[in-house]
Amino acid sequence: MTLALVLIIAAAFALVVILGITVSTRLQLSPGSALAQKIEPIDIEAFRNLVDPTENEYLQRRLSPAEFRKVQRERLRATAAYIRVAGRNAAVLVALGQAAFSSADGATVDAARQLVDNALLLRRNASVALLRIYVALAWPHSALAAAPVLHGYEQLNGRAMLLGRLQNPGVPMRISAN
Repeated sequence: MTLALVLIIAAAFALVVILGITVSTRLQLSPGSALAQKIEPIDIEAFRNLVDPTENEYLQRRLSPAEFRKVQRERLRATAAYIRVAGRNAAVLVALGQAAFSSADGATVDAARQLVDNALLLRRNASVALLRIYVALAWPHSALAAAPVLHGYEQLNGRAMLLGRLQNPGVPMRISAN
């Protein structure tokens, strides 16, 4: 019995490691054209609605258990799509921030450092949230932890706008859609 339990725990750990590697490689920035053009704006209000726990409670009260599981899985897939875009945008912003480190302006370098720090934190949170979403797809009633990604993305939006204004005041940088 003990050997079986150890094997199950080892298999679960290996699965988490494999999923973590898979998720982190999906969030990597692919080489290509200008970095700023790779940013895909996110509809923050729609994302906020998807991760709102009161919305989940409302749906759970109003729908039959089978309908709720079906709707919840669709909502989880949509949330995962938003989180993947947020992770890719964070990768782009890390590269943009690192490029701004060579600036002679101290305010620009400080804004770039804050942007890179926030973007790296968001990428980590996005990886963890995607893992939790994949688990929640199997068990739709499990708790979802996408709120840190939403909060981090909102902070990242402000940092990106600040760095954009410092580097090029005439061209706004937006990573979210109104």
